[in-house]
Amino acid sequence: MWVFALLLAWPMLEIGLFVVVGGWIGLWATLAWVILSAMLGIALIRGLGMSALREVRGGGGIAALQPMAHSALIMLSGILLVLPGFFTDFLGLLLLVPFVRTGLIALLASRVQVHGFAARRGQPRADWVEAEYEEVVPERDKIGGTTQPSKWRED
Repeated sequence: MWVFALLLAWPMLEIGLFVVVGGWIGLWATLAWVILSAMLGIALIRGLGMSALREVRGGGGIAALQPMAHSALIMLSGILLVLPGFFTDFLGLLLLVPFVRTGLIALLASRVQVHGFAARRGQPRADWVEAEYEEVVPERDKIGGTTQPSKWRED
């Protein structure tokens, strides 16, 4: 029930902030803020997207969780900045502050248990079956194919 209330309250808060803040700073400044925050968000996502992917592929194990968590929160910050609205921009900018991210990671880490992970390399699992396949396409589905017998085909 609280999720429904949150989904209903969030847009109303954003619309209210657009009206109030837009009245204070004016239309053009509001539009400029929305565009600049979206550009900042896109830059954060593009800049960290590839570095986060390299960290995940690097497979640093448990030791890599802290930098990966920071990268994930910065990417979340970028997503929040891309979304139009002053409240989401506030949350996005708040996540860019390092000690806020560290505190949030500590809070989440106290509630989550990590049992570890490892990538399987080498031999496949015992319940896997290696197979090869060949797709059989009926003659009528081939490009240039015909449903007529071959003796009627024009050559």
